[in-house]
Amino acid sequence: MFESWNTPRAVAYRRANGISRDLGTAVTVQAMVFGNGGPDCATGVAFTRDPNTGEPGLFGEYLTNAQGEDVVAGVRTPQPIAAMADDPLLAGAAAELTALARQLELHNRDMQDLEFTVEHGRLWMLQTRAGKRTGRAATRIALDLSREGLINRRTAVRQVDPAQLEQLLHPQIDPGATNQLLATGLATSPGAACGRVSLDPAEAEYLGDEGIDVILVRHETAAEDFPGMAVSRGILTARGGMTSHAAVVARGMGIPAVTGCSELRIDEVAGTISANGLTVHAGDEITIDGSTGRVLLGRAPMVQSELEGEVETLLAWADDYRRLGVRANVDTPADAARARELGAEGIGLCRTEHMFFGPERITRMRAMIFAANPVERRRALAALEELQTGDFEGIFRAMDGFPVTIRTLDPPLHEFLPHSQDEITELAEQIGVPVAEIEARIASFHEANPMLGHRGVRLGITSPEITAMQARAIFRAAVACANDGVTVRPEVMIPFVADAEELRRHREVVDAAAELVFAGAGRSVPYLVGTMIELPRAALVADQIARYADFISFGTNDLTQTALGLSRDDSGRFLPYYVEQGILADDPFRVLDTAGVGRLMEIGTELARREKPGIKVGVCGEHGGEPASVAFCHRIGLDYVSCSPFRVAVARLASAHAAIDHPGTQHDRVQIVTLAAGASEPVMAGANGNGIALGLPGINEYGAGHGALGYLD
Repeated sequence: MFESWNTPRAVAYRRANGISRDLGTAVTVQAMVFGNGGPDCATGVAFTRDPNTGEPGLFGEYLTNAQGEDVVAGVRTPQPIAAMADDPLLAGAAAELTALARQLELHNRDMQDLEFTVEHGRLWMLQTRAGKRTGRAATRIALDLSREGLINRRTAVRQVDPAQLEQLLHPQIDPGATNQLLATGLATSPGAACGRVSLDPAEAEYLGDEGIDVILVRHETAAEDFPGMAVSRGILTARGGMTSHAAVVARGMGIPAVTGCSELRIDEVAGTISANGLTVHAGDEITIDGSTGRVLLGRAPMVQSELEGEVETLLAWADDYRRLGVRANVDTPADAARARELGAEGIGLCRTEHMFFGPERITRMRAMIFAANPVERRRALAALEELQTGDFEGIFRAMDGFPVTIRTLDPPLHEFLPHSQDEITELAEQIGVPVAEIEARIASFHEANPMLGHRGVRLGITSPEITAMQARAIFRAAVACANDGVTVRPEVMIPFVADAEELRRHREVVDAAAELVFAGAGRSVPYLVGTMIELPRAALVADQIARYADFISFGTNDLTQTALGLSRDDSGRFLPYYVEQGILADDPFRVLDTAGVGRLMEIGTELARREKPGIKVGVCGEHGGEPASVAFCHRIGLDYVSCSPFRVAVARLASAHAAIDHPGTQHDRVQIVTLAAGASEPVMAGANGNGIALGLPGINEYGAGHGALGYLD
């Protein structure tokens, strides 16, 4: 038993559940009872509620004349627990089991997983523990226990694991599926999808528009692949980590994705993918499971999921406790509307670069890049401005009354350029420029390390007309919506800032654009200008940056890359080994590195608020939807987190857990309310009606009249 702590199964279980490798296992030595002594003996396992649905009542199985190993090994088919009462030799034990199950649930105030043995008609309880359950069952059980008076709402909220909610938002592979495994990669965007293999984003776009289910398979994806990604049912890449382009875009759109599938060999010439001795041709069907990282042959049967009324009730309860705001990272009006349905309180990141990749748009973008003179450049920018204005109007209308943070152009311009010879020839014909000249310009844009190259604020410094165009589009859209009675709250975010002077100059451009638009429209709308902190230096000089910022948002995807010196696209080859060997506790692109990246966030937040006490601070990296990372953001006093729409529910619940577990931060004001004798719930304190329990020593949350409960306003 002691040695079992290091078996492969135990190691995998610890890794999946975040359990420290240093704990060791415990062994209890006790007397035996025997369920294999004849027909009046039995052994079994039971749950006090159905672990799949949460329905009350004993659920389980038993075997007569058997020991525990017989039940687990499946050497015989067990009987349902209800059948015990019909056996004259076991009926007495069955009645006692039912009574004891209820007693144990009342005592532990949670659904129980029981193991028992009947020895010659006498019942022996071997073990009880909190039972494992599905997300749907966890939600129903928590609500039912609260309604039955066994727990209060605070405990009900705390009892549901935020990660379980993702099960309720995405289709899952039927547990009974028998499809053959092709390969395994990183589970980067939850849910499952089936479709034909497509190795070309343009082909995927065509097939998707024709209504054909497609799985886009690439070595890795880039921004220009976005149109094909947007219509695909799922995305599979051979390279890339938890925050690679494929992972981030897929999560944002709610598309299942498996990345970093290093076993996969992609032959674009032959039109095949292969792994583990198996070969699949383009056009063949596969199934990907973004919740486990599995890639299966053929079309696997699916189980559909949805956000049910009970989950909505639980999340409403959770909202009463959380302090952190929860926003969504979205790029389209449809995604914005979906984010609101899932409870998002605004947009924390709208990536404008994805708006430029439609067929008509990419041509205009390239015309702007290849403009021969200022007149042509202004003409191309004007055309792009009209398109951007329409995009922003749709998003503002979908987010009526909520803040919308729009990031100005972030990637380097080379991502918008053609790559194949056919594309280059087509562009030359469209804009009337010789092919040789286009090829020379493309070569001039080459960067050895574009991630740290001419992008973000640096692009705006050298080409301020791009920033000005986007700012005008934002404010024109805002005014148009305001004229129609829509409440707009635009926030312009400048990415990749390393120095306060960069932001000061950009703010001048944005403010000038606002003044121009407002003067022409005869009205104005309130707006904010801020920055995305993605570089260690920016965090260390956040006080200087805050002089010109109304808000700061930590872009933890890139901040993790720059702080750890890791490429999110390449590190998938070795990061799993680091985690497996215990060098790193978790993949830092999945769970926030609180010791390093988190420390930079703490420093940046403290410095910014020292310079400007009222400045708003948030997170817009994918860590904003990961429960442990959300808890850290709560502890250091951030104002909000932002994540992909389908993780908003997870972030809401995780934020409530953080408030319950870590109720106080240096930025909170405390009010104390006394729990009256006989009361089961304290009245929520605070101006906004939200309360967060302090958990003062000596207070029994289940009983009344035991003292004072502290609540944070």
